[in-house]
Amino acid sequence: MKYIQDFKENDNIIGHYFCKQKQNMKTKGGKAYLSLKLQDKTGVIDAKVWELNNDIQNFEEKDTIKIDGVVNIFQNSPQLRVTKIRKSKEGEYNQKDYIPVTDKDVDILYENLLSLINSVENIFVKTLLENFFIKNEYIAKNIKTHSAAKSMHHGYMGGLIEHLVSVTNICDFLSNNYKFVNRDILIAGALLHDIGKVYELNPFPDNDYTDIGEIMGHIVIGIELLTNEASKIDNFPKEYLNHIKHLIISHHGELEFGSPQKPKTIEAIILHCADNTDSKIKMYEEALEKADPKVTYTNYHSYLKMHIRKPVN
Repeated sequence: MKYIQDFKENDNIIGHYFCKQKQNMKTKGGKAYLSLKLQDKTGVIDAKVWELNNDIQNFEEKDTIKIDGVVNIFQNSPQLRVTKIRKSKEGEYNQKDYIPVTDKDVDILYENLLSLINSVENIFVKTLLENFFIKNEYIAKNIKTHSAAKSMHHGYMGGLIEHLVSVTNICDFLSNNYKFVNRDILIAGALLHDIGKVYELNPFPDNDYTDIGEIMGHIVIGIELLTNEASKIDNFPKEYLNHIKHLIISHHGELEFGSPQKPKTIEAIILHCADNTDSKIKMYEEALEKADPKVTYTNYHSYLKMHIRKPVN
């Protein structure tokens, strides 16, 4: 199959793709058409079906479909003009082609996560983390397969645990370089800062927002989870709980980026910087991976608002 990341203008595409979204639309003149989002493990592309005829067979959102279409460029982005569709048949496609997966070993990442928990000295904080990542069977299972985002960074299976371990390792390093840092609180906040994403996003191949994710978001979900787990531990120190909550609440750094509070503790600013560092560098890495090997700069990155220069050989 030809992957979405390799689509070029005027390419004729015949292949199987996951229908992430299907919308029945009408033009200004009242003519019916379909607006689709098609997905494989390398990305998502907008697709339009302008002619609804016998070549467009019945299918539903979340089906894998075989399409025939041509790649156009619309508003500087590739878009498919689809002329044929049918539901894919069992055995015609490999599910692994439609699910982006981390290139790291998730079992090793999980062992790293457990080692970080084991390094925590405060018994209350260590018990809290063990309750989350070991005793909570749902989280222990899904932490290995969930993404960290829809598309911004680490938007693939295993992306969440990869991001959590990376951010916590950065925090661990920084905790040894500055005074006044409570390492146990920092490690707890780093491991838990995105824990709400286990419930904010559906698993692959959907990887879209859940109802609770849409109306609450991962920060609020994370605070509720933290409050609930801490309540199960007798005499859990209120001050510790409040400080870990603050790390979750403030890890986006600025009010305009969704944090109800700006970082007001040294642990909170370290976590924000570590989270921002890992997410931004991952954006660069992902853009470079998708770049045309023949060019010096990547395509324009809409979030970073720039073209990224490829490394010198």
